[in-house]
Amino acid sequence: MTRAEKTATIEALKDKLSGIDFFYLADSSTLTVEQVNKLRRLCFDKGIEMKVVKNTLIQKALESSPGERDYSGLYEALKGPTAILISEKANAPAKLIKAFRETHEKPTLKAAYIDTDVFLGDDKLDELSKLKSKEDLIAEIIALLQSPAKNVISALQSGGQTLSGLLKSLEERGE
Repeated sequence: MTRAEKTATIEALKDKLSGIDFFYLADSSTLTVEQVNKLRRLCFDKGIEMKVVKNTLIQKALESSPGERDYSGLYEALKGPTAILISEKANAPAKLIKAFRETHEKPTLKAAYIDTDVFLGDDKLDELSKLKSKEDLIAEIIALLQSPAKNVISALQSGGQTLSGLLKSLEERGE
């Protein structure tokens, strides 16, 4: 790879990573070509972009990113073969890796960058797969806000039916 190609790769990676809040670093080194192709196909189907890039290029792209993001916690994970999984949803790559590992030994999670937080190690995979998306959290908040109003309305409605039933039975007895 020439110096110009390396510079272009670093710039492309820097641009890609600066526009997202979630990415994972994984090791898929012992997978066969067929298994890697299957993993890439699954990534494509789930809307996850998978790239295999040299660690030095990844680190240079992370170091040259805007100052408000601190990627320094990820540098220790940049050893050995590394694949970057980029997604719009925080938990999508973790769920994909977990599902793929039901039938395969790898990929293993090296690290994840989730909205300014760094998660290191494969033991964080379960925790990351349980993260809720922004849409899920908004839906939960709306449901929680609607719950008290629904309870009041249903109590008023049931109370009215009980009262009208009681009046009707008293009226029938009185005749």
